Amino acid sequence: MTENITRYLPLTESTAYILLALAEPLHGYGVMQKVEAMSAGTVKLGPGTLYGAFSTLEAEKLIVKVEEVERRKSYTLTEKGKSLLKEHIRRSQILVENGSITKNW
Repeated sequence: MTENITRYLPLTESTAYILLALAEPLHGYGVMQKVEAMSAGTVKLGPGTLYGAFSTLEAEKLIVKVEEVERRKSYTLTEKGKSLLKEHIRRSQILVENGSITKNW
């Protein structure tokens, strides 16, 4: 693992979806649309939430700005961000597997 990424875990649902959306370069509005689509409408990001997250994620070097055209900034994951997302997904899969075997509900 790059650095000690476990200090960022667990990710919030919104942050996990933002990172997942940024697996390819995308601008803010595109991220909002992609997150809503990927989450089947269960996660809807407002501009304040998204741009606050962008600032934090960029400061932590989890994402990087790759382009800026007429105030439209595109971001993508850094290697550190990819490592964090992979670890979050690995941990989430363990949770899902354990939840799947609990059928006595």
